[in-house]
Amino acid sequence: MTSYKTKKSLSRAVVYLMLIIAAIIILIPFIWCLITALKSPQEIFTDTLFPSKLMWENFSIALTAIPFIQFFKNTMTILIPVLIGVLVSNSLVAFGFARLNIPHKNFWFTLLIATMMLPGQVTMIPQFIIYQQLGWVNTYLPLIVPAFFGSAFNIFLLRQFMMGIPKDLDEMAKIDGAGTFTIYAKIIMPLVKPAMTAIMIFTLTGVWNDYQGPLIYVSDVDKFTMAIGLSLFKGEYSVEWNMLMAATIIMILPIIIIFFVAQRYFIEGITVTGLKG
Repeated sequence: MTSYKTKKSLSRAVVYLMLIIAAIIILIPFIWCLITALKSPQEIFTDTLFPSKLMWENFSIALTAIPFIQFFKNTMTILIPVLIGVLVSNSLVAFGFARLNIPHKNFWFTLLIATMMLPGQVTMIPQFIIYQQLGWVNTYLPLIVPAFFGSAFNIFLLRQFMMGIPKDLDEMAKIDGAGTFTIYAKIIMPLVKPAMTAIMIFTLTGVWNDYQGPLIYVSDVDKFTMAIGLSLFKGEYSVEWNMLMAATIIMILPIIIIFFVAQRYFIEGITVTGLKG
C-alpha cells in the first residue's frame, strides 16, 4: 500500500515538473517581451539580459506615441457586432442541426464541415473582389458581416454540445405549449453556456489579434485596429522595439484577464463538448 502511494506521489511530481517546464517554455516569449519593454533604446541590442534601470515610463509613452485610444475604439467597433453575430448565427444553425428534423440534414452538415478543409487563401481574392464591388473596402463591413453567416467550426462545436442534451426536455416543453424558438432561447441556450463561452473567447482573441483582415480592407490610419496600429512603431529604417513591446504588453493584458475570469466556462466547454455526440 505504501509502495503504491509512493509511486502515485512520484508520478504526480513528475507530471507537475513537466507542466512547470512546459509553462516556463511557453512564457519565455512573454518574459522577453516584458524585459524588452522595460529597456532603454541603448540596451535593446546589448548582451545585457536585464535592463540596468526599469523604464516603466515606456508604457505611458507607448500609449501616447500612437493614437492608441482611437485604435482601441476601432477594435471594439468591430468586436462587439462580431460577438453578437457569432452568438446568434452559430447557435441558431447548430440548434437546427442538433434538435430539428430537417430533410437530409446529415448531408448538409457534412457539406458544412467540408468547408473547413478549404484554405482561406483560396477565397481571399474572390472575397476582396466581391467586397470591392459592394463598395465595402476601407470600411469595417468585410470584417463584421461574415460573422452573421456562421462558422463551420463553431457550429460543429455547438451541435456536439446540443446533441448531448436529452430531447425529453424538448418534448416536455412542447407539451407545455412552447414553440421551437422558445425551446431554443429558454431551454437550449442556457444549457450550452460553457460551449458558447468557449466560442466567444475564441472569437474575441481572433478579432483582437487579427492583423490580416484590417490590413487588407482598411487603408485609413484613423480606422486602424490595435493589431495593425502596432506597425506604426516600425519606421522605414528602424524599429522602436521597447515601445513596440510595451504597446504589445498593454494590448494582450485584456485578453489574459478575460481568459482567467472565464477559464472555468472555457475549459468546461472544451472538455464537455469533446465528450458529447
